[in-house]
Amino acid sequence: MKFKVLLLSAFALLSAIPSLAQPMSPKREFRGAWIQCVNGQFTGLGRDKIQQTLTYQLDELKKSGINAILFQVRPEADALYQSSLEPWSRFLTGQQGRAPQPYWDPLAWMIDQCHSRGMELHAWINPYRAKTKGTTALAANHPYNLHPERFFEYDGQLIFDPAIPENRAYICHVACDIIRRYDVDGMHIDDYFYPYPANGMPIPDNASYARYGNGMDRGNWRRANVNAFIHDMHDSIRAVKPWVKFGVSPFGIYRNQKSDPNGSATNGLQNYDDLYADVLEWIRQGWVDYNIPQIYWEIGNKAADYDTLIRWWSAHASGRPLYIGQDVERTVKYPDTTNPQTHQVYQKYNLQRSLPGILGSCQWYAKACVDNLQNYATVLRQQYHRFPALQPTAPWIDATAPGKVKKLKPVRVNDAYILFWTAPKARNEMDRAIQYVVYRFAPGERIDIGDPSHIVAITREPMLRLPYPTGKQKYTYMVTALDHLQNESLPVKKKIRL
Repeated sequence: MKFKVLLLSAFALLSAIPSLAQPMSPKREFRGAWIQCVNGQFTGLGRDKIQQTLTYQLDELKKSGINAILFQVRPEADALYQSSLEPWSRFLTGQQGRAPQPYWDPLAWMIDQCHSRGMELHAWINPYRAKTKGTTALAANHPYNLHPERFFEYDGQLIFDPAIPENRAYICHVACDIIRRYDVDGMHIDDYFYPYPANGMPIPDNASYARYGNGMDRGNWRRANVNAFIHDMHDSIRAVKPWVKFGVSPFGIYRNQKSDPNGSATNGLQNYDDLYADVLEWIRQGWVDYNIPQIYWEIGNKAADYDTLIRWWSAHASGRPLYIGQDVERTVKYPDTTNPQTHQVYQKYNLQRSLPGILGSCQWYAKACVDNLQNYATVLRQQYHRFPALQPTAPWIDATAPGKVKKLKPVRVNDAYILFWTAPKARNEMDRAIQYVVYRFAPGERIDIGDPSHIVAITREPMLRLPYPTGKQKYTYMVTALDHLQNESLPVKKKIRL
């Protein structure tokens, strides 16, 4: 009887510690974070202070296992980068059209910073919004001042009319200008398509409907306009740099069951019916390379339950890599429904890791993760992101791995012991090695590069400084090459005495 009581107590203890029930981290997982500018965190700070702020954020995110940054560079037809097409953003300098002084290019700087930390950089643009409510003055070269007939005003905003073909072509032109001139890993758009509805305010698109509607149902026509843009954006990106991934982060509800029997058991605003964003069609057609629905609600929300929605997206939208948009503040605000002594981070991540088709998540917003609200980042570091992760592959774009690294050998350089190698030859840019993964195994350990706990570095440099404590311990090091789309080469092995 005493043994039975002890056994039951042990089981109770194990069930109360979420980390013990978790499997090891997957080797491939998208672990993103959105860094936005529209909250004003950079406005008027100047180059040095902004760089100091971003350096700290990137360092902390790296510690939390984040491997992709979605950096907002075009919030209202403006630019946080050097552009000949659109004005400098007021969210950078305080006045739209004013160049930063001293001059610098935030996007170029961020790409270098992210790549040096082994992170991807996805340029995040808002395609249709041309003026936010808080903007009071537009620069002379702002697109609205050049072609006001292509826009409509709605609830204090200016919106590129999605029905006008010239607008679709222009937005694709802006995106491709970024892709041509910057070494971005992805082009990312958020949830703003047709504007979020305001009470009593119809969308003022009667003129464009009369011109382009061709008798279609108004809702179907609007969806067709957005579909055409998504299709054009996909094809434009592929034509310029086919390895650059195109991703979207739609609102968290596709359709409610009351609108569609195949919808989710929710009661809220809908992508399909209210924003005219047919996300499932984009996935079916292969027009997006990843999808990050913003499932920002808590588990147990009466109108939009997180548990209900993550299961719905898993079941209906896994034809392309599905990542989950996680709201950090809301996650730590609400208690675990099975263990009120902690917040919902364990429940949410256990769901994410257990459901098919879900290959990662993205933190909204990056600073909330950086600030480690209620130990949210600590949980990532100690448990869910304990080991490094490569990005999910994109075999519909390219599935050919690069060749193996060459001339792998350790070399003493002054007081350092460095493992060097050379890049494999590449037939074309798609095959070129741009990163390397270094694995380490102690004597007696099973050699398995599928185990991420053995990854000691993911680097863009063809070298790694080795620890050299005694010169008596033996390790087996293995190095692989990664191309733009994270296809991994066969490993090359070297036994080293440290």
